[in-house]
Amino acid sequence: MAKIILTGDRPTGRLHLGHYVGSLRRRVELQNSGEFDKIFIMIADAQALTDNFDNPGKIRDNIIEVALDYLSAGLDPEKVNIFIQSEVTELTELTFYYMNLVTLSRLERNPTVKTEIQLRNFETSIPVGFLNYPISQASDITAFKATTVPVGEDQLPMIEQAREIVRKFNSTYGEVLVEPDALLPNNSVCSRLPGTDGKAKMSKSLGNCIYLSDTPEEVSKKVMSMFTDPNHLKVSDPGSLEGNTVFTYLDAFCKDEHFEKYCPDYKNLQEMKDHYQRGGLGDVKVKRLLINVLEDELAPIRARRAEYEKNIKGVYDILKKGTDAAKKEAAQTLSEVKAAMKINYFEDPSLLEGWQEKYNG
Repeated sequence: MAKIILTGDRPTGRLHLGHYVGSLRRRVELQNSGEFDKIFIMIADAQALTDNFDNPGKIRDNIIEVALDYLSAGLDPEKVNIFIQSEVTELTELTFYYMNLVTLSRLERNPTVKTEIQLRNFETSIPVGFLNYPISQASDITAFKATTVPVGEDQLPMIEQAREIVRKFNSTYGEVLVEPDALLPNNSVCSRLPGTDGKAKMSKSLGNCIYLSDTPEEVSKKVMSMFTDPNHLKVSDPGSLEGNTVFTYLDAFCKDEHFEKYCPDYKNLQEMKDHYQRGGLGDVKVKRLLINVLEDELAPIRARRAEYEKNIKGVYDILKKGTDAAKKEAAQTLSEVKAAMKINYFEDPSLLEGWQEKYNG
């Protein structure tokens, strides 16, 4: 069986460090690993419309922003197919058929859906399209017969629901669909990077993001205002690591070589942590290290983005090529699904033969 990846993001704004450590950086590693036969990266504009239906311009304007972030982060259009979800209409048709395989109560019990409903204050008026999100995601995954779906732990209930849909379809109509496996981040810190204000989630709406496209000045300003230990008032005070956003970011990005380069007082991050906990290390020094660490990570990304921004037509062509490839793949799966369901009326010659025999003898 071919090894295939399906993953993606909603185009509701520029991508930030939370996206990068949670998925983008891993996607680049996976594309370069040579372990996968096909990789599909979806710009999930149709899913984004489920809670932005009254502002489609926001989605349209951010398609190219997300594409630029993908390419600047290192995704290679020669190795992956980057596509726009709404242009692959086969996904919508698959969603429609899968809706008959899931009960309303099962959708409402999905922990990820319940959490997202609360976040968006949809408790009293849930859009059907939003509630339908797990089925739509199952369609996205199965259309490409994805064997692997990189996700954070909060998305595991969605993958499990997709697996349930696959099992239900295959038991009802025959073995057509592939049951996907989730691929979790290999660094627990990267599963959900907190916002710069210490909030549990980095979010555009909360204004606590560091974007991949931020300038060095913007990154520096955001790091210097970052939440640390509120009780660490003097340099001599012992500091706490728990909930300390600066150290969380260092856990996600810092390597031993950064200390030799920027902070030779310490051999590694653990030595710095020990010093901070016993007292005698100020927040400013730690933040300056983080600024340098992030600059090492983001400078090449900014440089690649600047090159792609010079040729937006080329980026558009990458999206078109990737979408055409995705559409071809999804069309093949849809054809197999309809054949299994026996609703491929004009593609099955035995149907006409059976009708003729029944009515014409």
